[in-house]
Amino acid sequence: MSSSTETLSNFKEAAQSIMSTRHTWSEFLSLSALTLPSSFSDFTTRIGINLTRFLFHYSFILLFILLITLVYHPLSILLLLLSFAGWYFLFFSRDSAEPFSLFNLVAVDDRVVVLALAVFTLVVIAVTGVWLNVLLSVVVAAGVVCLHGGLRRTDEVGLDDYESPYGPMLTDAGPYAPV
Repeated sequence: MSSSTETLSNFKEAAQSIMSTRHTWSEFLSLSALTLPSSFSDFTTRIGINLTRFLFHYSFILLFILLITLVYHPLSILLLLLSFAGWYFLFFSRDSAEPFSLFNLVAVDDRVVVLALAVFTLVVIAVTGVWLNVLLSVVVAAGVVCLHGGLRRTDEVGLDDYESPYGPMLTDAGPYAPV
């Protein structure tokens, strides 16, 4: 099988996996599911659960906010799309067990690939002068994600599958519980 066929096959599998696990927008935007959390630990637990549950939606929101902030910078949009495609095809879509091979000639370590992609992305952001736009869009999107994730109830999910990030600190049977 050729390298381009494998890449397209990986892309198709990843897209099908995302589409099969994603929830509907009506479920994501349901106002009846929004309530105030009872504590800070409940707030952070909700964020963790909702982040894994609605990752597709939160990613879409981040990219939409980024697009809005870059609407007057079309060259930046094109170069960042090229960078995102590089991240996807060279790092995220391939099997992590197999080493990255440059034109099937030289095997390259994952750290080298990540470093090259990170440098390329930072150079694109610096050269096009949109670092403030990108930073602002990431901060705004993180705020939106934390607000929605913390306010959206998770009781219909079944919390038996998820643990609080605070673990045993919140129970009487924790490591420092009186004997």
